[in-house]
Amino acid sequence: MTSATSLFSPVEADLELLTDNLKQLIGARHPILYAAAEHLFGAGGKRLRPAVVFLVSRATLDGQELTQRHQRLAEITEMIHTASLVHDDVVDESALRRGVPTVHSSFTNRVAVLAGDFLFAQSSWYLANLDNLQVVKLLSQVIMDLAEGEILQGLNRFDADLTTETYLEKTYYKTASLIANSAKAAGVLSGVSDEVQEHLYQYGRSLGLAFQIVDDILDFTGSEEVLGKPAGSDLKQGNLTAPVLFAMEERPGLEALIEREFSQDGDWEQAFAAVLSSNGIERARQLAKDHAKIAADSLEALPPSSSRQVLLRLTDYVLSRAY
Repeated sequence: MTSATSLFSPVEADLELLTDNLKQLIGARHPILYAAAEHLFGAGGKRLRPAVVFLVSRATLDGQELTQRHQRLAEITEMIHTASLVHDDVVDESALRRGVPTVHSSFTNRVAVLAGDFLFAQSSWYLANLDNLQVVKLLSQVIMDLAEGEILQGLNRFDADLTTETYLEKTYYKTASLIANSAKAAGVLSGVSDEVQEHLYQYGRSLGLAFQIVDDILDFTGSEEVLGKPAGSDLKQGNLTAPVLFAMEERPGLEALIEREFSQDGDWEQAFAAVLSSNGIERARQLAKDHAKIAADSLEALPPSSSRQVLLRLTDYVLSRAY
């Protein structure tokens, strides 16, 4: 399987500069927040979101050099993403993220919440300084969507009546909105037409949905070493994802286990086994494939280039993680 590192090699220098700049943007004025940020930015991660911004930027600049505003947009995108992870980990009480202790585990809940708030505030300030109202609106919408997605997820815990449509809506808010709107914003900064902007948005939206659906599959099929957290964590917390929703259609007993919130001994293990023995994972893979194809088709709006080719290969990479 192609690794994210090798896939992003055309923008490797851009991503290295991004990591250095992010640490500088946080600034040494806040030692605890800086330590928290270093902890986060040093925890690995695929840098998928800023990589998409860089690739879209290069694919729409027609051979021109990357501008400072495109570079800053990528940094803002990663700041927003990182801030949301810090807050998610506090809400979910997660001990690990990418195989390393979460910020609230290493510091405190108070520091984690403040670090997340600080990153959101910093991203908003740098966003405003791009002096592009359309980009400000796009990325501000993302911050609203992230909060809405977290609320939606919280309200639907252990809800056996959850529909696939609501699951996809929550997935859009929590994952796809940032990729969709930052890809579109990169096009806006490059001066592409409204039609191309819409195709870039659709690319990011569909890629984001496919990416998260695959992540939800990996919650059942991945090892703790690969996931960086215990397998089945989402199910245990009552976050019902595509494999579970599809499995419930085949395994009537699964609904009862979920509705009683795995309150009896062996409930969670039974539910986990029911998902694995059903067609839920295969159907979720097909759902991810459908969205990856929409993403790939959206790239037809861009002129041929090496960056467009990497964006296309990215749709295959996202799917390959599910096998």
